[in-house]
Amino acid sequence: MLPVSATADPYLLMAEEQGCYWCAKWNEEIAHIYPKTAEGRTAPLQRYDVHSEAPDVAFDRRVHFTPTFILVENGREVGRIEGYPGEDFFWGLLAMMFERAGIDLKQTG
Repeated sequence: MLPVSATADPYLLMAEEQGCYWCAKWNEEIAHIYPKTAEGRTAPLQRYDVHSEAPDVAFDRRVHFTPTFILVENGREVGRIEGYPGEDFFWGLLAMMFERAGIDLKQTG
């Protein structure tokens, strides 16, 4: 796992923990696809274990559930999805999160 640090470029932070069924489900259904998408090119995935040291991010609130997906820009949280609602809902919620944060998706790649 790479260290998570504050950067100006947006990234998607996945808070996870070992033994998390829904984290494993996301890994099975989405992890291999995500880097190939406009969302993945715009906000690459970074991960952190909720039982390890918290990353250098200004969270809106503490992470209580895994997985939690936090859209980070300029070192601060600009959007959050708590839990994994399944593949069909995940993409729609992710798109809404980018839109609300005013982050344009990189369409090239």
